[in-house]
Amino acid sequence: MSILTEVERYRSEANSKLNQKTKGSLGQFFTPQSIALYMASMFERIQGQVVLLDPGAGPGSLTAAFTDEAIKRLSIESITISTFEIDRVIHPYLQQTLDRCNDAFSENSIPANLNLYCADFINGAFSEGLFHASESYTHVIMNPPYKKISATSDHRRLLSLAGIETVNLYSGFVSLAIKQLVPGGELVAIIPRSFCNGPYYRDFRELITATCAIDHIHIFDSRNVAFAEDEVLQENIIIHLTKGKDQGRVVITSSPTSDFHLDHESDTVTASDMTIRTVDFGSIVYPNDKEKFFHIAANERDLAVIQKLSAFSSTLKDLGVGVSTGPVVSFRAKDDLRDAIGQTSVPLLNPSHLGLSVTWPKNGKKPNAIEVTTITKKSLWAHKGSFVLVRRFSSKEEKRRIVATLYESDLPGDLIGFDNGLNVFHIAKTGFDSILARGLFVFLNSTLLDKYYRNFGGHTQVNATDLKNLNYPSLDSLQRLGRRVGGNTPSQAEIDRFIDEEIFRMTGVDNNPLHAQRKIDEALSILVALGLPRAQQNERTALTLLALVDLPPNGSWAELKRPLLGVTPIMSWVKDSYGKEYAPNTRETFRRQTLHQFVDAGLCLYNPDKPDRAVNSPSACYQVALELFHVLVTFGTPEWNSQLKSWLDESPTLISQYAMSREMELIPLMLNGKTEIKLSPGAHSQLIHDIVTEFGPRFAPGAEVIYLGDTGAKEDFFEKARLAELGVVVDRKGKLPDVVLYWPERNWLLLIESVTSHGPVDGKRHGELAKLFSSCTAGLVYVSAFPDRKTMVKYLSVLAWETEVWVADAPTHMIHFNGDRFLGPHL
Repeated sequence: MSILTEVERYRSEANSKLNQKTKGSLGQFFTPQSIALYMASMFERIQGQVVLLDPGAGPGSLTAAFTDEAIKRLSIESITISTFEIDRVIHPYLQQTLDRCNDAFSENSIPANLNLYCADFINGAFSEGLFHASESYTHVIMNPPYKKISATSDHRRLLSLAGIETVNLYSGFVSLAIKQLVPGGELVAIIPRSFCNGPYYRDFRELITATCAIDHIHIFDSRNVAFAEDEVLQENIIIHLTKGKDQGRVVITSSPTSDFHLDHESDTVTASDMTIRTVDFGSIVYPNDKEKFFHIAANERDLAVIQKLSAFSSTLKDLGVGVSTGPVVSFRAKDDLRDAIGQTSVPLLNPSHLGLSVTWPKNGKKPNAIEVTTITKKSLWAHKGSFVLVRRFSSKEEKRRIVATLYESDLPGDLIGFDNGLNVFHIAKTGFDSILARGLFVFLNSTLLDKYYRNFGGHTQVNATDLKNLNYPSLDSLQRLGRRVGGNTPSQAEIDRFIDEEIFRMTGVDNNPLHAQRKIDEALSILVALGLPRAQQNERTALTLLALVDLPPNGSWAELKRPLLGVTPIMSWVKDSYGKEYAPNTRETFRRQTLHQFVDAGLCLYNPDKPDRAVNSPSACYQVALELFHVLVTFGTPEWNSQLKSWLDESPTLISQYAMSREMELIPLMLNGKTEIKLSPGAHSQLIHDIVTEFGPRFAPGAEVIYLGDTGAKEDFFEKARLAELGVVVDRKGKLPDVVLYWPERNWLLLIESVTSHGPVDGKRHGELAKLFSSCTAGLVYVSAFPDRKTMVKYLSVLAWETEVWVADAPTHMIHFNGDRFLGPHL
């Protein structure tokens, strides 16, 4: 067993000890085992006398992963490890990790010196005198805390002493670590992508590019992947740097998940659907970009977006247009803000007023007007002409980063206020020509620009500096775009068509990368229509379908083909036609998680040219079924729906197979032998089902179901009269637990919470339930039910004493939290 696998247990325990209310604000998100494994594998050289730094070590997962990797490579002479961890609650777990690592080095006759510094890395580096022993580490591996640094904090003061100016702990940790790396030393870190653009991280970007070579960047396709178990919505990347090395080409990998694992065939660490490409550094940080923005394109399709938009080369200065942060700072002007406009006030626009058009006034917490005084007048602008407004902040769940609103000065007053939460396009603090404004509105709302911005915009804040650094269409192009808008608000499809046609007019080239995405989306819709399960409703499967019918981005569904293709040719076709290069060791993913399902569902044939071909033959191939082919060529035509229905009607095996799966999502449940209901789909409902069918019969045989909180029916299942017989009269809106069972044999009422993401029986909940059921004539038993032990671990530190814990994936066992008996009421 690897050390990392053992340490994963420590990580789970340590995570449960954290204060769940403050871990987010402190940036305490421990590195999962799979990510630690991948990060350790990214180091190019681990040899000789190694000196490792792991700042913000947590329970030591990264140190454990590095230890495994170092021992596996059989190339180190000695090792010294320095770990920093500020939270004393975690120290016992980190010490266990260091002890286990020390034992492993000893078993392999490697001299080791492992140190645990009970301090914050930045404070500790100075207090321990470690910073002054600069350039002392050969390797750094880190998952630093994510937390803003205030201007007056000790962190800011100490970092300034080291010549580091930054606004967040993560960039402070990385900067300080870089300064302490020896020439040729390597650093691997998982950090937010927010440093890639914006003025606040310019010094950080400058430090990286001036002192290190960027060797490898890994990005995650979704922001909720890296720290999924902590429910963190954060765009993270893993970056590998080498200090003092000449900058060469950069490897960029990406994955939709963080399920990294060792591929024994290739002896490399990989993830499902991992893509890989190698690019020139100049395509990441543009040579003449003073801001040093990082543009990270995961695949050729993303790069095509960047190249497509390069047709526009004008700056805002060329256009004579400026963009500024709204000058009205609400907390400074709070005494002059008004809910409604009056004789001495003027309109104030803030983010709540913005959509594709301005809605003003608006009822709510935000003001609609501002008094004109000698002080506020300095922050008010001339109210004439047209403005284009872009919100500075958006929620992490929003699909678009840049959303522009056209405002054409149709509100009362000669002055207007713009809130600090807005970016405002203007000319000398006044509006400008409406045709130009409409053209800017079209460009800023284009899908092409949004995809471009995501290649370097790693956070949800859009700064005026970001907008200033964009290239824009020329004045002539913007005016042409503006005239096409007219007086109506165009749809997204119209906006994208306007931009595409303008680029074609300029370049004569029709290579819109959005065509590729459109084809992928169409293929996904077909997969759904054919009843493929959710596991196959993804980009890999869509691209495989497109390969099997040889449909490129600019092709037509009416002109499909039926080539014979093996797995490797399919992957090559995807790379050449759609610019997505999957790692070679993902072949099995294509075979096992897409093509097998296609064959089973009758969508394609396996070895139609030679059915008796050996399973392991390199000539194995696939071909789309002829019957389905005749259906697919009608996609997008009036015949599609009828052809699809006919094909599905003639495929009973496919229909029954996948219809059964859909029906199984509605979980059937028989209550007390007389009532059948169907729970709504989802993990929470599945756990409720398991409580009734697995927990009840085992631990309270013969118990009656009194209440279920989520049935998917019009009303929750509730035996209100039966509960009243037990002395409890509650309104349906009362804070009932998810499941209530009554066990007549023992005269016990079991109050059970189904815990998938929140809501165990902690101290507060125990008190609420005790009060709600205080008049009950039966004994009360409090139970927290979890789907698995992984979920349970998150809540161990808050579970109330004298309660029971049941885990669905180990249904024959129960855990009791203290007391003189196992299952039963405690008075």
